[in-house]
Formats: sequence, C-alpha cells, structure tokens
Amino acid sequence: MMTNKENQNRRIYDKASKKWYAVPDEFYKAYDRLCNTTRKRMQYQGRCWCPKGKWWLCDAHCLDCEFYISQTTSLDNPIFNDDGSSNGTLLDHVADSRAIAEKIISDRNLLQYLFAKLRELDPEADKLITIWCEHPDGISDRKVAKLIGRPQRTFADEMKRFREKYHHLLYD
Repeated sequence: MMTNKENQNRRIYDKASKKWYAVPDEFYKAYDRLCNTTRKRMQYQGRCWCPKGKWWLCDAHCLDCEFYISQTTSLDNPIFNDDGSSNGTLLDHVADSRAIAEKIISDRNLLQYLFAKLRELDPEADKLITIWCEHPDGISDRKVAKLIGRPQRTFADEMKRFREKYHHLLYD
C-alpha cells in the first residue's frame, strides 16, 4: 500500500535523457493536460500517429517526435497524370504572385507617357495629377472639376475623350 507521501509524487519520462523524474502531483497534472491536449489536437489534424501504449512518451514537442506526420510537400515532388505519366513537378505549376520587374517598368513608362499626353492637352495637368495622387481610391470627375474650378460637364467630356483615345494602351 502507498503511503501519503509517495502518492504526492508522480513520474514523468524525459526522452532526451531517457530517465524518469519524480514530480509533484500539481505539476504532473498540468504537464499531462498539456501533453494530452497537444497529442489529441495533432491526432485530430492527422499529424500524429502515436499508439495508445506509447502515450507516456508524449512530451508535446511534436516536431521532434517519432510519431509526427509531416504535412509539408516538396515542390520537387513529381505530379502524375491519371495514366501514371509524369506531369512535371509542383514547382512547374505554382504561379509566382510577385510582379516581375519588366511589368513594373512597363507600367511606370505607360503612366509617364499618359501624363505627358495629358500635359500636352491640358495646361492644368499637374493639378489634375496631384488631385488623383491624393485620392488613390479614386475620385469622381465632378469632384475634380469642382477642385480645379471648371464646369463639370466640360471637364467630364474632356476626360471621356482622353480615356477613349488612350483606352487601347491600358486594356490590350
């Protein structure tokens, strides 16, 4: 029969040193709760295959555990078609979301060209460009016309002609 003092200490296995350590009951309960919660979460996610007889090995350090199932896939892994033939690798099919340098330079050059054409047509083009830069989410022609002191209909017609003339450069 266990004495009261022996009942107060529980043991925890340390995989690194391969030794058992006696710990107070409160510490054991907190540690066991952490390990069980972590293991159950990982098993639910399909990342742990620790059998019930080995739960005492769980120390909540999943990435270093022998029962951890990695979910990462290498981009160099081959992709196979339904008939078993290779269709390249994942790297061949992953799109690069970053803008390429040529596209950025091309867009900047187009913007400079359009600003130059606007300056040729309108003596107050720099005012317009400043207003558009101050409103990156957009601003209506009505508000711009009011800010530069022109009749709204006249300004709207001028902008419509300009957009129609250079529309092909933006949407080819």
